[in-house]
Amino acid sequence: MRRQRRGSPAPEIALLLETSTEYGRGLLRGILRYSRLHGPWSLYVAPGHLDQTLPDLKLWNGSGLIARVRSPQMERMIRATQLPIVASSLSESRPLEPPRRGFGEIRTNSEAIARMAATHLLEAGMRSFAFCGFAGCHWSEVREEALMRFATSRGFPCSTHRIALANWMGLPFWIQRWQKEQPSTAQWLKSLPKPVGLMACNDVCGHEVLQACTSAGIRVPEEVVVVGVDNDEMMCGLSHIPLSSVALDLEKAGYEAASLLDTLMAGRPDGQGVVWVEPTHVAVRRSSDVIVQEDPVVAGALNFIREHAKEPISVDIICDELRVSRRTLERRFPPAVGRSILSEIMRCHLQRAKLLLLETDMPNYKVAIESGFGSLKSFNRNFTRLEGITPQKFRQNLKGATTQEASSKSPGLTAPRVAPRKPTVSEFAPAFTRSVAGDS
Repeated sequence: MRRQRRGSPAPEIALLLETSTEYGRGLLRGILRYSRLHGPWSLYVAPGHLDQTLPDLKLWNGSGLIARVRSPQMERMIRATQLPIVASSLSESRPLEPPRRGFGEIRTNSEAIARMAATHLLEAGMRSFAFCGFAGCHWSEVREEALMRFATSRGFPCSTHRIALANWMGLPFWIQRWQKEQPSTAQWLKSLPKPVGLMACNDVCGHEVLQACTSAGIRVPEEVVVVGVDNDEMMCGLSHIPLSSVALDLEKAGYEAASLLDTLMAGRPDGQGVVWVEPTHVAVRRSSDVIVQEDPVVAGALNFIREHAKEPISVDIICDELRVSRRTLERRFPPAVGRSILSEIMRCHLQRAKLLLLETDMPNYKVAIESGFGSLKSFNRNFTRLEGITPQKFRQNLKGATTQEASSKSPGLTAPRVAPRKPTVSEFAPAFTRSVAGDS
């Protein structure tokens, strides 16, 4: 990585990235961190949405660009500068073919994002799936196809719907257009088998799905479990039902994009010309904060495991709580959940541990205690055995060089409630009713 010579002018870098979405802001945070560590750079940033424009080339002595490419016209303008570029295409329908050296690209791993969302819905007990996306957006179509493959390969139905006109692109009169399109979206939602797990292509789409559910009188998450993408906390919180969302490692991608641009500006060829934006976890909020189970005993066990994931749990403790025999629980649990109760206990401990490793700066011994392992030795042994990597290496790989500062507050640490599919089971229904009243 280049170090700035003392007294030499700072490279002038144009960042044509939207500040109105978490995707753009996340990349900008990573780029800024790289500039502080390896610059300084003089950064040109114009607050706004996707309608970014190049600075006046007569006044701007540019050294490079990191840009979101919205249209072929924008792509031609950027290429005409003949400057080193790291570009992110909004369509992602094809690789942006470099006309010369000095070109890199940011791409989003939409396949992995869809698989993570689908797995979350499956673990919530969903056996019917749906996808709502934007028409004419290739990245949305990739996520749609990946979700359909996930569902159909397991023998589950999957329905899809595309919103033709939405505010994601900042189109004029989007409110009026969405008002015209909302009834068809609501009708599609009404037609879905219930309960259904629905993935929205991003958080803006997820917000509009929740609006349509409200207009159609559909209960979330009791009838439709919804998860979006981007983990835009502002957008996720604007709905009356907070939206669960797949979080992306945007800051790491922004840092790596800046590093790639620095390499390109130095004239050094780079064999890894693509920076991938990868998903990290699902930030669980109210829209998917439920697991549907027909068996009340299994539902009670799942509730107990999730509510006590930070404590050491044994099968005997769960049996005492539910007042059932161990043999009964171990017999009924695998057919309903697809794994043994011991595997589910360990999975929940690991899930909490991974969130703590990713989203806090807790030392490992404290993570071990807070995720129910009881001791650091047990934590390290089980984590490495099941994940194939040590906890420390897991944290380093995901946080990379960009995340020395991590928030200790995690929206993903909410324990999902488990609801019996049949409301006639009185002994477990009250717990779910309390969850609805307390979180809405």
